[in-house]
Amino acid sequence: MGSVFGAVYPFMDNERMYCDIPSDIESWAVSCDYGTVNPASFGLWGRKNGVWYRVDEYYFNSRTQGFQKTDEEHYDGLEKLIDGRKIECVIVDPSAASFIEVIRRHGKYTVVSAENNVINGIRQTSQALKDGKIRICKNCRATRREFSLYRWDGSGRSDAPVKENDHAMDDIRYFVATKIYGCDGFFAVATKRQEETA
Repeated sequence: MGSVFGAVYPFMDNERMYCDIPSDIESWAVSCDYGTVNPASFGLWGRKNGVWYRVDEYYFNSRTQGFQKTDEEHYDGLEKLIDGRKIECVIVDPSAASFIEVIRRHGKYTVVSAENNVINGIRQTSQALKDGKIRICKNCRATRREFSLYRWDGSGRSDAPVKENDHAMDDIRYFVATKIYGCDGFFAVATKRQEETA
């Protein structure tokens, strides 16, 4: 298998791929790529007429800011992003055990461990973007920056993306793989957890 080169999502350099924030959102969800040393990226998603829109985001890079945030401080960022909306679920990188535990301990949101197959998730995300199943709103600047920088490795060592500028890219991939393409599994897990805490 030959090496893959160039942008992972080359079609996202087209301004028409970005939209204004729609009104009358029907339901809400959040996706999280958690990091303390690495950046943390959370996306707020709203569904309207069967399309999920990334309407806002929380992005914190400890390297550029010069300090790290605690799990609780990132949870405060999550709360500010949600801003009182009724959230179906918060989808989180499964390796972020401490942050998942913080969300569960607060008891406000159903937390779901994300599906995390990178190559399948990229394929699904690419298709969802092209098919209009998800849209990115113009105000999501960190996401737009990463779309322009996210690249395949191209070194011949592996057909995988470079592990840079990938934090919003990862949280979007988690959302698509878990919420859009993994709906049956999501609802089974969410229902089971709600029953366990009832």
